[in-house]
Amino acid sequence: MLEIFQLLSLPLFGTPFWVWLAFLAIVLFLLVFDLGVLHKKDKAMSFRESLYLSLFYVAVSLVFGGWVWLEYSADRALPYFTAYVVEKSLSLDNVFVMSVIFSYYAIPLKYQHRVLFWGILGVLILRGICIALGTVLVAKFAWLLFFFGALLIYTGITIIFDDDGEPDIDKSRFRKFLTKYFNVSDKIEGHHFFVKKADKKGRMVTFMTPLFVALITIEFADLLFAMDSIPAVLAISTDTFIVFSSNIFAILGLRAMYFMLATLLERFKYLKFALAVVLVFIGGKIFYNAAGGHITPSVSLVATLVVLIGGAVFSFMATRHQEAKDEKARRRTKGEG
Repeated sequence: MLEIFQLLSLPLFGTPFWVWLAFLAIVLFLLVFDLGVLHKKDKAMSFRESLYLSLFYVAVSLVFGGWVWLEYSADRALPYFTAYVVEKSLSLDNVFVMSVIFSYYAIPLKYQHRVLFWGILGVLILRGICIALGTVLVAKFAWLLFFFGALLIYTGITIIFDDDGEPDIDKSRFRKFLTKYFNVSDKIEGHHFFVKKADKKGRMVTFMTPLFVALITIEFADLLFAMDSIPAVLAISTDTFIVFSSNIFAILGLRAMYFMLATLLERFKYLKFALAVVLVFIGGKIFYNAAGGHITPSVSLVATLVVLIGGAVFSFMATRHQEAKDEKARRRTKGEG
């Protein structure tokens, strides 16, 4: 018994092994509860249900951050909250791309939750590998932090001047690769990812359905998004447990957030500018601290929240004003007609 206790107390990436096990148990419970209890049947998630589920995931994430604060210190908890907020904000781009992917492959709303569940499960595994690799590399090669900082500043500036065009999946090399080297069906076959049917030569072979193609397209897109999000959280903290747990909790609520925000994405069209400011701030903080300055975790968290909340409020007000103008224009056109 003593040997087991000693084994569980051994540090893994600077955090006791039992803490990692407890965290992974929480994640596993949430995944099983989500798919095995809440969504055993194929049905569309309502806005109210997705809102409540999103709030539940946020609450769990905040409670976990509070536990980190009590168990360890504010020095670990504040970077956790900052990384969580940044990753949650970056997830808005994921939601937009998911919406485009589902629309392109004509995935019915009632099957989208199944694709998203397995997609997010794959994302959790890939992010875990990337984060572990990233923290090990930063620990061995400290100069990588400056590279990440420069990358974040460049990304923030790029976001500001981006033309905001929709990704063209039809011209995607990834999609062309799939259709060239694999059997891909154009027909939705219920909630199945694979089906067996005759090919052009009459042979019974396995075909990927549009659901599976959408799933791996989402996985591939997330790998591209990881190029932004992982440097961002590593610039906030190089504590593997803090980086990993904040990232995973932000992703866990992504599926519910998708159903809540998919119809409201236009209301967030100006939030990208606030996110760009946050990325430039996080990247610039690395160089500022290296030059002898010091920005505390509490200042980073407050600055991040103020900028993002301000951006969200401005975006809602601006789009609301634009919708009112568009509605007046439509009424005027109908009146003239």
